Amino acid sequence: MVYLFESELSKNKSLFFALTNIYGIGRTNAILICKKLGVSKNFKVKHLSKEQTRNLSKIIELLNIKLASDLKKRRSLNLKKLISIKSYKGLRRYQKLPVRGQRTHTNSKTARKFLF
Repeated sequence: MVYLFESELSKNKSLFFALTNIYGIGRTNAILICKKLGVSKNFKVKHLSKEQTRNLSKIIELLNIKLASDLKKRRSLNLKKLISIKSYKGLRRYQKLPVRGQRTHTNSKTARKFLF
């Protein structure tokens, strides 16, 4: 296993899909990172050398991509802000109800899971 930015990259996956497992890196950024590293999308993680792993972390830092804990902290602060200013969305979040106009007679279990 290769640990990078609070997530582990499985060795048998291609680098493209392993990068998308990091919270905050999507497909577009994963392709861009692979190009900057100079490897193909299908390059396996187990074939990365230590130098390439260091370069990979440097490239991600240079691209200024917000990752894992920063994104989660930002999301929770936004939700708390909506609740504190008592906006409609904030009140719906506080009551654990759907925010975007979905029905509440049935099928509101997902909204009840995500409060913060």
